[in-house]
Amino acid sequence: MFSKACEYGIRATIYIALHSLEGNRVSLKEIAEEIDSPSAFTAKILYQLAKNNIVDSVKGAYGGFQIEKNQIHSIKLSQLVFALDGDRIYTGCGLGLSRCNAEKPCPVHHKFIQIRNDLKQMLDETTLYEMTTGLDVGLTFLKR
Repeated sequence: MFSKACEYGIRATIYIALHSLEGNRVSLKEIAEEIDSPSAFTAKILYQLAKNNIVDSVKGAYGGFQIEKNQIHSIKLSQLVFALDGDRIYTGCGLGLSRCNAEKPCPVHHKFIQIRNDLKQMLDETTLYEMTTGLDVGLTFLKR
């Protein structure tokens, strides 16, 4: 459903948010290890997230990645997905056809529209804070 970069980006952002709530920054190496992602790939993803003002990158000996505490409550999952994957999740074909629309629908087009609308609603309503809160008490996990 999401690209691999988007999956890693969501997990990285949740991890950064968890530490930012405690007032801490996290290093690229620590993030990559925690989300089971190659460091170079994680760096590219974090660059994209920083470019879209979702995470802050601080250089230097005490640098790392962080998110402003007040922002954690307002960032929506849809913002993360858009920053990394664009809007293709809302416009793409359920079967992956390059051109699928109501005039020339694929076999699942009409059923997939409702799934896509439900997904958009969930992404728009889910906050970063909501995704972060289960981690610190062991209810949710970023890797297995």
